[in-house]
Amino acid sequence: MRSVIYICEHNQEGAMGLVINKPMEQFTVETVLKKLKINPSPRDPAIRLDKPVLAGGPLAEDRGFILHSPREGFGSSIPISPDTMITTSKDVLETLGTPEQPKNLLVALGYAGWQQGQLEQELLDNAWLTIEADTNILFHTPIAERWQAAANKLGINIFNIAPQAGHA
Repeated sequence: MRSVIYICEHNQEGAMGLVINKPMEQFTVETVLKKLKINPSPRDPAIRLDKPVLAGGPLAEDRGFILHSPREGFGSSIPISPDTMITTSKDVLETLGTPEQPKNLLVALGYAGWQQGQLEQELLDNAWLTIEADTNILFHTPIAERWQAAANKLGINIFNIAPQAGHA
């Protein structure tokens, strides 16, 4: 399966991102809340907690990350863009399933990481195709369709691209 990775941070020390198109079969948001003994209150039955948790990457697979739309009151959330914040704190988890939860969110376990210069080299080696972050893909596109939706943003038929690349 091809990966769609949302880059959360990229600086001189390296890069960190979350795979957003690989659901974990055994975990839903509800099962994570139960494991952590979090019982959202007041519970809004209109909010579904059976959404899958994503396998965010091969590093720190026991660590949870939440990408969510901005909302006042989450002091531990770090802005990534005007439309997206990230946190590892329980304060957002405690609002899930209640009227206080962020409008858009996804939960992932683990992350993808690159050392200083590693991602840049992989980009030079044409190991990745890049698009500008799109909150519609991130929060509203069904998980199984995210890779194709991201590929469509390139404006080409992705299946016409050769599996190996060269430099002229």
